[in-house]
Amino acid sequence: MDEKQQEKRVDPLTLPIPENLPILPLHGFVFFPGMGFPLQVASESSKQLIDDALLGDRMIGLVATRQAKEDAEQTQTGDELYRIGVVGYIHKMTKVDDSYYQVLVSGLKKIQIAEITQKEPYIRARVDEVPMELVEDQKIDALLLNIRNQFQALVKLTQLPPEMATTVVSLANHFHAAYMVISQLNLKVEEEQKMLEIRPLEQLLHSTARELNKRVETAEMSHKLQESFKKDMDEKQREFYLRQQLNAIRKELGEDEDEKVEIKELRKRMEETGLSHEARKAVEKELGRLERIPPSSPEHTVSRNYVDWLLDLPWTLSSTDTLDLDRAQEDLDHDHYGLKKIKKRIIEFLAVRKLKQDVHGPILCFVGPPGVGKTSLGQSIARTMGRKFVRIALGGMRDEAEIRGHRRTYIGALPGRVIQSLKKAGTNNPVFLLDEIDKLGSDFRGDPSSALLEVLDPEQNSTFTDHYLDIEFDLSRVMFIATANVLDTIPGPLRDRMEVVELPGYTEHEKVAIAMNHLVAKQMEAHALSPDDLEVGEEVIRHLIRSYTREAGVRSLEREIAAICRGVASEIARGRTKRIVVTIDNLYDYLGPIRFFPEIKARTWGPGLATGLAWTPVGGEILFIETSKMKGKGGLTLTGKLGDVMKESATAALTYIRSHAKTLGIDENLFADIDLHVHVPEGAIPKDGPSAGVAMVSSLVSVITGRTVRPDVAMTGEITLRGDVLPVGGIGEKVLAALRADIREIILPVLNEKDVKEIPEDVRHGVLFHYANTISEVLNIALAKKAD
Repeated sequence: MDEKQQEKRVDPLTLPIPENLPILPLHGFVFFPGMGFPLQVASESSKQLIDDALLGDRMIGLVATRQAKEDAEQTQTGDELYRIGVVGYIHKMTKVDDSYYQVLVSGLKKIQIAEITQKEPYIRARVDEVPMELVEDQKIDALLLNIRNQFQALVKLTQLPPEMATTVVSLANHFHAAYMVISQLNLKVEEEQKMLEIRPLEQLLHSTARELNKRVETAEMSHKLQESFKKDMDEKQREFYLRQQLNAIRKELGEDEDEKVEIKELRKRMEETGLSHEARKAVEKELGRLERIPPSSPEHTVSRNYVDWLLDLPWTLSSTDTLDLDRAQEDLDHDHYGLKKIKKRIIEFLAVRKLKQDVHGPILCFVGPPGVGKTSLGQSIARTMGRKFVRIALGGMRDEAEIRGHRRTYIGALPGRVIQSLKKAGTNNPVFLLDEIDKLGSDFRGDPSSALLEVLDPEQNSTFTDHYLDIEFDLSRVMFIATANVLDTIPGPLRDRMEVVELPGYTEHEKVAIAMNHLVAKQMEAHALSPDDLEVGEEVIRHLIRSYTREAGVRSLEREIAAICRGVASEIARGRTKRIVVTIDNLYDYLGPIRFFPEIKARTWGPGLATGLAWTPVGGEILFIETSKMKGKGGLTLTGKLGDVMKESATAALTYIRSHAKTLGIDENLFADIDLHVHVPEGAIPKDGPSAGVAMVSSLVSVITGRTVRPDVAMTGEITLRGDVLPVGGIGEKVLAALRADIREIILPVLNEKDVKEIPEDVRHGVLFHYANTISEVLNIALAKKAD
C-alpha cells in the first residue's frame, strides 16, 4: 500500500493530538484551523523536524513568532513563540532540491503551549488542546450570514478568486469559515494572532465582521479612485497607444513588408532544403507562429532561432565516400607509420562500403597510451574517406545537456554538441571523433555517458532526438570514433557498443621512422628552418629516444626535437650562416645532460633481485623486485607503495615457496628463523596488479637459495597457490618495455602466446620468448644453476 492510499483511509481530524509535539515556527503569518496550503521549509533544524514527523504520526505544531524574519538563535530558545497555535497534519513532502522542502499541511485544531520540553535540534513542547465549541444560535447564524455576504462583496471589489466566496459559504464549521475570511483580510501578524486566541465563537464572529467591514470600505474607496484614474492615461499607456497607431500608419504605407520578405525567404529555404517529413512540419508550424508574433516580442527571436537551426542542419546532404582501396592504403601509410591492425580495419570498412552502400557507420574505440596518434588517426581516416571531420573533447564533461541539448523553454537554449557539430560539418555522414571518452564525468546535471548510449548504438541512433530540436535526426550514417587511454573508466554498457582497437606503444624502430619522416620536418618548418640550416641524423634520434625520453608515444620526442630546433634558430638569429649538424657529442649543448639510463646497468645484481614487467596507462615499464632476508621469526615485510592485489601476490608467493620447500631444495625449518623484506623501488609511485607474481616468487626463491636470477631475463604472470602461472594483459606494451631495457629473453604464461603473435614481426625478431605453465618452469629458466 502506498502513501496516497493510506492518506485516503486516514481522516486527520479523528486522530488524537499527541501530548508532546514538535513545533515549527512560522515567520510573518499565522496558520488557522481548517486551512491547508504548502509551506517552504529551508533551515536544517526544520528539515529534520519534518523528516522525523513523517516517520511518526505526521502531526506538528504550527505556531507564529513575534519576529518578521527567521533568526536561528532566537527561534531555538522558543521565547519568541506565541503560546496559541494550530496542530497541523503533513499530507505530502517534496524535496525541491538541497535548499528547501515543499510541505503540504492542513490545520486541524487549536493548541496551547504548556511547556517547552526540547530546544535542540528543534523545539518540542507539551501542548493542550484549546476547544472550539460550536454554538447553535440565531444570533450566531445572523453574524455568519452577514460575514458571508460582506465577503462576497469584497471578492467582487478585489482580485480575490471567486472560488473563495463559494468556499466560505460551503464551510459548515463556523470557526473554519471565520478563519478563512480572516486569512484574506491582509491583517498584521499580531492582529491575526489575536483573532486566533479568541475562544468564544460569538466574540470571534463579531471581531471578524468588524475587520471585514473595514476592509470592504477600503476596497470600495479604492474602486472609486481606480474608476477616476481610468480617465487619465499615464505616460506608458499613452506611449503604447501611440506606438499602435504608428504601426498602423506604417502598415498603410507598406513599411512592414520587410517582415513579410523575411518569412518569404525562410519558406524558400525550406523548399530548397531537403528536410525530413517531421522537420518540415515543425518548420511550417513555426513559420505560422512567426507571422503572428510581433518582431519586438522575445518569442519572435526564440522561434526564429529554432527555424534557423532546422534549416541549417544537413538532413539529407551527404559527402561521397572515396572508395579507392589502393589510394586509401597509400594515404594511411603516408600519414601514419605502423598501426597495421587499425589500417586493416579501415580498409575492411571501405571494402564493405564499396559492396553495400547502406551499411551503418562503425563505432570504433582507439585505446592506447598518450602520444601514439589516436586523434590524428581519426583525421587521417576522414581525409582518406573524403568525409568531413568533427571532434568533440569529452574530457571533464559533466552535463548531459552537452550531448542532448537544452529544451527550448530555457533562456539561451541550444542544441547539444552532436547536433552543433553536424551543422558545422555540413553533411550527415562525417567522421565524428569523441576524444577522451574515458574521462567523462557525472554530477547533479546528469550523466553524459548515459546520453551517449543512444548516440553510439547503430540500432538506435537513426532516431536520435535532441532536446532542443525535439525531432528525430538520423545519425546512422555518421562514422563514430572514440579515443581513450584506459578502458576501465568507460561504463560497461557504453564499452559494449564500441569495437575496441588497441594501439600499443611504438617500438624504437617505429619512433625513429616517425621522427625522420614527420617530426623533424614538422618542427623545422615551425621554427623557420630549412635542410640547409640543420641536419639531424638517425643515430641522434635513436640516442634521443633512449637517453632523453621514456614514453609509449612520440610527444616527448617531438618536444626534444623542438628544443633542438629552438637552439639552432637562436644561433642563426645571432648571425651564424654555416649548416649545423647535430651529433651525439654536441647534443648536450641543446638538451642538457642525459635524463635516462638503462635500468639494468644501474643495478648491482645479486640474489634476491628479479626483473618483472608492468603495464601502465602510459605504456609498459620494467619493474624490479628486491628481496632481502635477515634473522627473525618468519615475518614478511612489503614496501614500495604496493596496492592490495600486489601485496596478496607477495603473500601467495611466500605461501607457495613454504608449501613446496622440499621440492625447491629449501629447509622447511629455515622460515622460522628468518624475516623476509620484499621491496619494489620507486616507492613514490603506486603499484598494483597480479602480473608481478612470477617475479616475486623468483626473487624470494633467489634470496632464500642464494641462486641469482638471470639479469637478461624479464618475466610477467599471475600465480596461484598450486603453482600455476595465469595469463595477464598488456603483453605488447610489456615486451616493448623489455626491449627498451635491452632485455631479449622474456618469460610469459602459456596462455599469452596468442598475444605475442599480435606483436609486429620486426619487434619479435631477436627476442626469445619462454612460455611457462607452472612456477617450477619459470624458476628453471630464470634462476642460475648454482648458488653464488
